[in-house]
Amino acid sequence: MSTGSAGVAGERHKSPRRGMCAAVLTLEAITLGLTTPVMISVADVATGTALWVGLGLTVLCLLTAGLLRRPWAYLLGWAIQVAAVGLGFVVGIMFVLGGIFALLWGMADYLGRRIERERAAAFAAYDRLGDGA
Repeated sequence: MSTGSAGVAGERHKSPRRGMCAAVLTLEAITLGLTTPVMISVADVATGTALWVGLGLTVLCLLTAGLLRRPWAYLLGWAIQVAAVGLGFVVGIMFVLGGIFALLWGMADYLGRRIERERAAAFAAYDRLGDGA
C-alpha cells in the first residue's frame, strides 16, 4: 500500500459528525457547569439540587461526547439539549443559551451527516478510479 493510500484509509474512518457534536457537548458542559453557582446564588436553588442538576448535566455532556461512536448517543445528546433549554425555567438566561446550544447541536448533527454522505460518495468514486499508483 502506498503512502497516499494509507492516508486515505485513515481518513475513511474519521467522523466529522462525531467530532463536531463532541465539540458542542464539550463547550456546553462548561456552560452547564457554570450554571451551578448561578442556580445557588441567583435563583436560590438548594445547594444539593443545584450540584446534582448543574454538575450532573456537565458530566452527562462529557460522557455523551465520549459515547458518540454509538448511534443512540446522538439521541441522548438531543435529550441534553431539551434539559438545557428546560433549565431556563430555573435560570432564565438558559432559555437563550440552551437554545443556542440546541441550534449548534442540530447544525453539527445535520452538517455532520451531510459531510459523511458526501465523503462516502467521494471515497466510492476514489475506489472506482483506483489509488493512481
